[in-house]
Amino acid sequence: MGERWMRVLIFFDLPVTTKKLRRDYAQFRKALLKDGFMMLQYSVYSRLARNHDDAQKHLRTVQANLPPHGSVRSMIVTEKQYMQMQLLVGEKVKDENFLDTRDLLEL
Repeated sequence: MGERWMRVLIFFDLPVTTKKLRRDYAQFRKALLKDGFMMLQYSVYSRLARNHDDAQKHLRTVQANLPPHGSVRSMIVTEKQYMQMQLLVGEKVKDENFLDTRDLLEL
């Protein structure tokens, strides 16, 4: 049976009113990038996962790097659901890539 590709979405609103809070924001964002997340739009990051267990692993990594203040939410959706997302205004960001299972390489 093949993988069921998933997307982990992270939404956050973090305060940046002091030097310490800006540092916390930067550390959280760097942790997301290090774990393979990409910015979908400001304060919304997305990462592809092979299956639900893999998605949960990446979610645990996010949880281990949470800042002490602010609001951080997550959502796990199937790749099929993610591909249903509609861009209502604006343009896709340069790095955005809606993958189809035909685009994924078997490891």
